[in-house]
Amino acid sequence: MQYGFIKTAAVTPALHVADTACNADAIAAALTRAYADGARVAVTPELGVTGYTCGDLFLQNTLLDGAESALARILRETAAYDMLCAVGLPVRCAGKLYNCAAVFHMGTLLGVVPKTMLPNYAEFCELRHFSPAPALTGSVTLAGCTVPFGTKLIFASGELSVSVELCEDLWSPNPPSISHAMAGANVILNLSATDEIVGKEEYRRSLVVGQSARLHCGYLCADAGTGESSTDMVFAGHNLVAENGALLSESSPFGDGYAVSELDLQRLNYDRRRSNTFRLSNDPAYTRIPFPLAPAPTALTREIARYPFIPADLRDRERRCETILSIQAQGLARRLSHSQAKTAVIGISGGLDSCLALLATVRAMDLLKRPRTDIVAVTMPCFGTTRRTRSNAEVLANSLGASFRTVDITALVTQHFRDIGFDINDHSVTFENAQARARTYVVMDIANQTSGLVVGTGDLSELALGWATYNGDHMSMYGVNASVPKTLIRHIVRYCADRAGEGTLREVLLDILATPVSPELLPAKDGEIAQKTEDLVGPYELHDFILYYALRWGFAPGKVLYLMEMAFPEYKRETLVKWVRNFYQRFFAQQFKRSCLPDGPKVGSVAVSPRGDLRMPSDASAALWLKELEAWMR
Repeated sequence: MQYGFIKTAAVTPALHVADTACNADAIAAALTRAYADGARVAVTPELGVTGYTCGDLFLQNTLLDGAESALARILRETAAYDMLCAVGLPVRCAGKLYNCAAVFHMGTLLGVVPKTMLPNYAEFCELRHFSPAPALTGSVTLAGCTVPFGTKLIFASGELSVSVELCEDLWSPNPPSISHAMAGANVILNLSATDEIVGKEEYRRSLVVGQSARLHCGYLCADAGTGESSTDMVFAGHNLVAENGALLSESSPFGDGYAVSELDLQRLNYDRRRSNTFRLSNDPAYTRIPFPLAPAPTALTREIARYPFIPADLRDRERRCETILSIQAQGLARRLSHSQAKTAVIGISGGLDSCLALLATVRAMDLLKRPRTDIVAVTMPCFGTTRRTRSNAEVLANSLGASFRTVDITALVTQHFRDIGFDINDHSVTFENAQARARTYVVMDIANQTSGLVVGTGDLSELALGWATYNGDHMSMYGVNASVPKTLIRHIVRYCADRAGEGTLREVLLDILATPVSPELLPAKDGEIAQKTEDLVGPYELHDFILYYALRWGFAPGKVLYLMEMAFPEYKRETLVKWVRNFYQRFFAQQFKRSCLPDGPKVGSVAVSPRGDLRMPSDASAALWLKELEAWMR
């Protein structure tokens, strides 16, 4: 389980009803395929050894003896496979018959789990043949092995803890998987046999994905398929692998019945730790059954999102952009109304961040049914301002109907340098930050002048890196962009451009998108931007990737790099290491800026507000994280 990843498979072998020897061969072959593909956990369908549709044949000892012999054969065939497997068969125990899952590893039967919820519909009349699972865990002798028999079994190896439920168990109001998860199971296997009717595919998928979300677990469902009797029903082999609310893999109904993907156990365990509503039950009725799963590298086939904040699907992306704009606007509208601010004052640079802040403020004023002229957009050119950005700032403000003001701060900053005895030719941090603080000074005073409120423009990516001037652009009266990452801001502005229609607003939004990200604090060269942010702090696509996996999932630097190499193959390893190191150094060193952030609306699962989202001491050391990074490099 490298970095907590473990490959899993839900497989549906083609079977012949009641031909247990033939089915044993098919199951062994399916498990062989899964193991060859790297799976270390595999599940097959309900009653797959006999077929689910055997009817009254389940009461015949001939079939039951054949099933037990078939299981022994499967154990022999898979004895060399370092893989936890679950297969379905009818099992006799204490004079009753149970619909069961046999769980085994490397030819050793570990335990048998009976089904709890038995349907008694016209098409599924299991109560005719089977008994519900007994309340207490006992033992059963099967295929020459005496093993635990009951529902409250957890099969454990390292970070992996597996429990089992069968088909209807999940469809019931109180699925056994709930108590399994609360007892510590982080992977649930479901051996299923549900017929295919109109609408069943969507419902089955929603059940599996939803249960994985509620339980913060991996959930595998193997469905009956080819070979089952078609007397009254048809089975489609619709198999699913889900993790914490995300569908990782599924087989198409009536396809090959093979779904394989990797579960991230570290991610699951982290999410359980951080969720105060997920509480372990410490149920003493559970039996933990250890088995030795050898450590092995896991080749990933699951998608590693290159831009984790941005949905890949266009419609999903548009919905997210609209939702974020609505959250920003609603939050700001409430603040403007509560504070009785007569204006909203924004420093407009002609860049992406101030562009989004202005777009959100326009929506807020529209919500309040106030004139857009109550927005005071202020551009404050100085040494590094280019004609392009200055023009874009003015055109944008005018296109949106905001009031526009130009306050050239060159003389103000120059006089300030004289006052403190600073050489204007020294283009150090003092030269840069004096301009940023002067701009904040100006917009704050204009807000006082107009009885207004200063709207902040800084984004989540900048706050994570500390790429903000303390008490400069770092400060505002409401930071609408505070939890929007830089990579997503581009898509929101593009979304607005696409909806602007043909005309000046669309043109200026597209030109802002095409402008290099820059604070424009160093003198321009030949009229062009001389200072590009990403040359200094690194590509935002990398920093947003690190930010997401480090903060949302608590991944260590080594795991982040492992994923980055797959997501960004065009970057050399040393380049990735450079920017990961840069991120952690800046993230820890700059916490003091985040500890006193202004209010701002949370829009996603990653945010750095010191009032709840990131409670981190300003003096925390990055030594452990950097040490792991260096060890990873060796």
